[in-house]
Amino acid sequence: MRTVLVIGAGIQGRAAIQDLERSPEVDRVIAADLDRHAVERYLGAIGAKKTEAAEVDVRDAAQLRRLMASDVGVAIALVPVRFETAVAAVAIETGTNLVTTNFATSVESLDGEARARGVTIVPEAGFDPGIDLVIVARAVSEFDRVETLNSYGSGIPAPECRDANVLNYKISWSWEGVLAAYWRSARVIANGTELVAAREEIFRPAWRHDVTVEGVGPLEAFVNGDAVVVAERAGIRGTVQTAGRYTLRWPGHCNFWEKVAALGLLDDTPGADGGLSPREFLRRHLEPQLQYGPTERDMIILRVDVVGTRNLRRRARRYELIDYRDLRTGTLAMSRAVGYPASVVAQMVLSGRLRRPGVASPLRDIPPGPFFEALAQRGIRIVEQEIDPAECYVGPPL
Repeated sequence: MRTVLVIGAGIQGRAAIQDLERSPEVDRVIAADLDRHAVERYLGAIGAKKTEAAEVDVRDAAQLRRLMASDVGVAIALVPVRFETAVAAVAIETGTNLVTTNFATSVESLDGEARARGVTIVPEAGFDPGIDLVIVARAVSEFDRVETLNSYGSGIPAPECRDANVLNYKISWSWEGVLAAYWRSARVIANGTELVAAREEIFRPAWRHDVTVEGVGPLEAFVNGDAVVVAERAGIRGTVQTAGRYTLRWPGHCNFWEKVAALGLLDDTPGADGGLSPREFLRRHLEPQLQYGPTERDMIILRVDVVGTRNLRRRARRYELIDYRDLRTGTLAMSRAVGYPASVVAQMVLSGRLRRPGVASPLRDIPPGPFFEALAQRGIRIVEQEIDPAECYVGPPL
C-alpha cells in the first residue's frame, strides 16, 4: 500500500493533504497533529476518503516511531524547524523517506546516516526554499555562463487588502518562522565578492532595493538568505558576479522592522527571570491580529532573474510566479505553494522517480520538467520571459 504520512496538519499541511487525497498515486494518507480532533473535523469538512487522523507530539520519539513504522512509504514533515532534526533522526531510524520544506541546514549533518540506511531525505521542498531552487537549476542549465542570479520570494496581502493593518502584512506562513527569518544574517555576492549582512542590519537601506512587479506595483526587497550557498550548489560560484536572495514586502515594511530590530525585539533570548523572549512576546501578541479574514486574499510572488551568456550571446531571463488565494475554497496561495510542492516531491519519492539515499537537494535531484508540469496541473504556473539585462539588480555597493 502506498502510504504517505503528513506530520503537522496546519495551513500548509492541509494543502498537502488535499493534494494527496486527489492523487491516484497514493492509496492511504495519515494526517498526524498534536490536535487530532481538529484534524478529524477538517477531514470531515473536505469529505476525505483515504486520509485518517492521528495524534502526534513531535517531541515524543516513540509516537513518531509508531507512526513511521505503519507501512509508510514517505513522510512529509511540516513542523517548525526546531523540531526537524529530531523528526529526521526518527525517519532514518525507521527507514522512512522524508520530505520537508525548511532549509537543509537542520538535516545536513544526517546525510551519512541516511545514506547508510538507504533513506532519502528531501529538504527545501516548498515555496522558498523549494520552487525557487528548482527554477535556479532550470535557469543554470539554459546558460553557458551565469553572471547574475537574484531570487525574490514573497507572501503578502493582495493589493486590495494591503492596508488591513499598520504593518501592511498578514500571516500566510508560520509567524514564528517569519520572525526567525527577520533575525538572521544573510550573504550576497557583489562584483564577485562575498558580503555578509549581519542579522540586525538586513532591513537597513544598504541591504534593500526597490522592485516593480507588473500588475502589482512597487515593492521593497531586503536581503534574506544565503546566496553564496545557492551559487556553490548550482555550480556557478566561479563565474557569478552578482547573487542575492531577497524577500519582497509592501513599501514601508523595512523602515518599521529596522526599528524593531534596533530595539532588540527580535532577539530570542529568554528574559533574565526566565520569562518570554522579546521575539516570543511579539509572536504571541501579534499573531492573533495578523490573520486573514474569510474574504481577504493573500498573494505570493516568486521571481528569479538570471543574466549570462548562451552561445556567446549575452542575455537575461526572468522566471516569475504570481498567485492569489482562492476565496471559493478558502485555501491561501502560500498554503498551496508550500503544501503542493511537498506533496509532488513526496509522490516522486514514493514512486521511485526521486530516490537518492542521503540528503537530497532541489538544485540537483528534483527534475525541473516533471516538477513544473506537476505544479502547472495544480494551477501553479511559472512564466518565463527574456528581459533586458539592465533590469536586473547588480547588488549592494562594496
